[in-house]
Amino acid sequence: MSDPRVTARRDGLASRRLEGVEPAQTYVDPTSLVCAVPAAAIRATADPAGEQLDQLLFGEVFEALGEAKDGFLWGQAPRDGYVGFVDASAVGPAGPAPTHRIAALRTYAFAEPSIKTRAIGPFSLNALVRVEAEEGRFRKLAGSAWTVAEHLAPLGVFEADWAAVAERFVGAPYLWGGRESLGLDCSGLVQQALFACGLACPRDTDQQHALGAAIDREAFGRGDLVFWQGHVAMGVGDGRIVHANAHHMATVIEPLDEAIERIAAAGVGEPTAWRRL
Repeated sequence: MSDPRVTARRDGLASRRLEGVEPAQTYVDPTSLVCAVPAAAIRATADPAGEQLDQLLFGEVFEALGEAKDGFLWGQAPRDGYVGFVDASAVGPAGPAPTHRIAALRTYAFAEPSIKTRAIGPFSLNALVRVEAEEGRFRKLAGSAWTVAEHLAPLGVFEADWAAVAERFVGAPYLWGGRESLGLDCSGLVQQALFACGLACPRDTDQQHALGAAIDREAFGRGDLVFWQGHVAMGVGDGRIVHANAHHMATVIEPLDEAIERIAAAGVGEPTAWRRL
């Protein structure tokens, strides 16, 4: 059966892209919109209190299917394929393609090219922006305000050490379904670290389980992934891991052996896989 998390089909309606692939009563052409706020929840239901499954970051595309209902749009986020409901006020018409991504963990934009003017944001790592003007060290972001050039990277320019990217999130709160610098979950952390290095990465832990190649525990090292049932962490070397977890309610670095012992004691069991990217 098709995975409903990444299949744009519900209640007899499906994306036109699935015609001939997935059965549906009606196929519609998706409307490409972009996230117009620093981060927007992708929810399981058209309800502000609905479970957050994923997030859109500023500038990311959301392909809406059908008209807004109860203030929400249903559709798919093509960057990681996730399907769900997004507050219609959080997205707007798609404009010219982005030219840069946010390369800092988080940054603000300012109403004018001055740090003393009204701040907007914060915008998180890997948000997508289009630079439309320059003034000194400042860059004007289409649909937003001015940020500093040091916090931007041109599209196609990536980092090389995904473990170093993940380490920058240490201290960020744990947030179910989150993938922004102000809060994220275990798989969101892995995804953001790999995105910053130009690597594709699915959203959920079980999907990420297929990344890379299997290794033995003895080979586990920096940048490798270790999986438990419903959880993932990344090696940072010296027998330690970095992970966003609900035990600490934060992103932390801790000894791998201590995490294995604690997680087993909680009834989750031993690690299920060790993977090298």
